[in-house]
Amino acid sequence: MKGVILAGGLGSRLFPLTYATNKHLLPIYDQPMVFYPILTLVRAGIKEVLVITGGPYAGDFIRVLKNGKELGLEHLEFAYQEKEGGIAEALSLAEDFADGGPITVILGDNTTDVDISKFVSEFHHGAMVFLKKVPDPQRYGVPVLSDNKIIRVEEKPKKPKSDYAVTGLYIYDDRVFEIIKTLKPSARGEMEITDVNNAYIKMGELQWREFKGFWTDAGKFETLFQASAYWARKKGIKV
Repeated sequence: MKGVILAGGLGSRLFPLTYATNKHLLPIYDQPMVFYPILTLVRAGIKEVLVITGGPYAGDFIRVLKNGKELGLEHLEFAYQEKEGGIAEALSLAEDFADGGPITVILGDNTTDVDISKFVSEFHHGAMVFLKKVPDPQRYGVPVLSDNKIIRVEEKPKKPKSDYAVTGLYIYDDRVFEIIKTLKPSARGEMEITDVNNAYIKMGELQWREFKGFWTDAGKFETLFQASAYWARKKGIKV
């Protein structure tokens, strides 16, 4: 299993912080944000990782991550997303890296202490998404559940049909790249990862698991602070 970290975008919700560097290099307590998803993959036994980035500060990643050895990686690659085409469009850049095998995909602003190694080792085909109950599901892709199955995922619905968010952590088999090639841009002009997940639902091959531990994205000021506070407390700092 290989890992892909999606760390593009302009980080406009975090202006003026992101005038200086890529969002995913901002600090969460004592580490750059992107360290957290990398370490999530490393804990799961994934040592080959592709970081897909974009925007004017893509080169900053090389100075921070170097060759990945300090974080436990055996192989680290970078790819550049030239346009703001959405998460699925960014993921399409990983096709050669995946080399016909399954991939674990995590968004670069996601931090979690959940150990996904069991799910990674037991994965065989289809797709798997990870859900978390959140107070503001309208910010995310929201699963519609029936008989304990996801029957569709709605992207940022105004009236969510559950209080679950589809977190930015996914496992896909190699068919994901063919699915992406069939997608059309959404109303906001992006190739949506929600459409990828719905394609797997139509094939009857989307599994889901619920996160029981800590998870948050760090894409806005409030969650950036919450993530920093959590990881500080984990290291014994009073916040």
